[in-house]
Amino acid sequence: MGQSAMQSSDTDTGAAAAVSTDAVVARARAAMSAYAEQIRTGGQTRIDEAVTALAWSIYRPADAKRLAEIAVEVTGIGNVPSKIMKNQRKTFGTLRDLLRVKSTGVIEEIPEKGLVKWAKPVGIVAAVTPSTNPSATPVNKAMMALKGGNAIIIAPPPSAWAASEPAVNGMRDELTRIGLPADLVQILPAPITRESTARLMEACDLVVCTGSQKNVRQAYMSGKPALGVGLGNAPVIIDSSADLEDAANKVMMSKTFDNATSCSSENSLVIVGDVYDAAIRALEAAGGYMATVDERQRIIDRLWVKGQLNRAVIGQGPEALVETFELGLASKGCKFVMATESGIGPTHPLSGEKLSLVLTVYRAKDFADAKKIVRDILDYQGRGHSCGIHTKDMAHARELAEDIDVVRVLVNQAHTFGNGGGYDNGLPFTLTMGCGTWQGNAFSDNLNWRNFVNITHLVSTIPEDRPGEEELFGSYWAKFGK
Repeated sequence: MGQSAMQSSDTDTGAAAAVSTDAVVARARAAMSAYAEQIRTGGQTRIDEAVTALAWSIYRPADAKRLAEIAVEVTGIGNVPSKIMKNQRKTFGTLRDLLRVKSTGVIEEIPEKGLVKWAKPVGIVAAVTPSTNPSATPVNKAMMALKGGNAIIIAPPPSAWAASEPAVNGMRDELTRIGLPADLVQILPAPITRESTARLMEACDLVVCTGSQKNVRQAYMSGKPALGVGLGNAPVIIDSSADLEDAANKVMMSKTFDNATSCSSENSLVIVGDVYDAAIRALEAAGGYMATVDERQRIIDRLWVKGQLNRAVIGQGPEALVETFELGLASKGCKFVMATESGIGPTHPLSGEKLSLVLTVYRAKDFADAKKIVRDILDYQGRGHSCGIHTKDMAHARELAEDIDVVRVLVNQAHTFGNGGGYDNGLPFTLTMGCGTWQGNAFSDNLNWRNFVNITHLVSTIPEDRPGEEELFGSYWAKFGK
């Protein structure tokens, strides 16, 4: 085929993708219009029925298991028991959060300020979702979008489309069952391309992007409001006062969940020197295996292939690591692998995000040194996302929060479970975590329903609130003069 013919073929393919994408968006707008009519008559109750329907489509035990199995089969990432738990736990927690709030009509009145606030839909949401959570993330975002009265279109990566489509079909079936338009939730037709995803972003009203930083940058360039997320790479301190057995067990449960595919998974432990040896023993008792010097080098050489993480170990079980890294007999039966490190940055790849059951371990002289190591790790990769500490000294926890530029600092928690909201902390349940401007994100919160509504303010006059000049300038004049 000649060059002109190839260019013509590419143009035809792009045009067809644009037509297909535009048709999906048109159906979403029609569905959203019909949804608005039902909300006008059914109010918040109708919205909450829609949200509950979406939740039930993946929470139902048989479907939670089926979608978990499909996700692992299609993507080859993670493990079925963890994905079942994620499908149910994240969905149930998000549903709890959503059913407790009002999201349509008047949602707040502040008489002393003369303000009344109305929540209104943002419009059609383009949701770019990751291969690591091909079922749970689409449902999680759809629940939040419909809570705001919107429609949503899911755009998964090509490698996960066959896993996300069943989740989307389940949501559509459940919406139909309760008399709502199925097209409130759609998936971009296969074959997914970067061009069709870009077209979707441009045609929708809000873009919410979870996944690769390339996708996030594309979302920011779409010309539409975009909520993107940043890299994980969470470092966690084990402080001198920590309950070492409790810390080790929480690290193990968190690190091994879904084979460490979560962006909130511990990537580095920073252990204060006076408890270092005891902490390592506790981690080994919890299922960790400390690599030898030679094994550590093989981990570095084989975890990355031509600068990219090796798919033979990403999101795989410990057996794959033992085989790939040729670990010794002592590693048999381990749950995760530890490797020591002292450096940070591009020439020390173990200091970065690994998306695998490899946990980097640093030894700190004291808490101040541990804090510095955490800051340096995040400055290299993951700034703004999160860090954690196991300690009985809340002054250290508060100091960490004050001095480290992250959105979340978790205290005595399994990082993977607590970072995206938990039943024993106050963060909103989510699968999408903003990192603030520290990592180029437009929000510094766990994604939640408030990201999916616009607010109209009714502003009435109040008694004049005009202070005198002396009240505002007095202390300045007294110190510096007029």
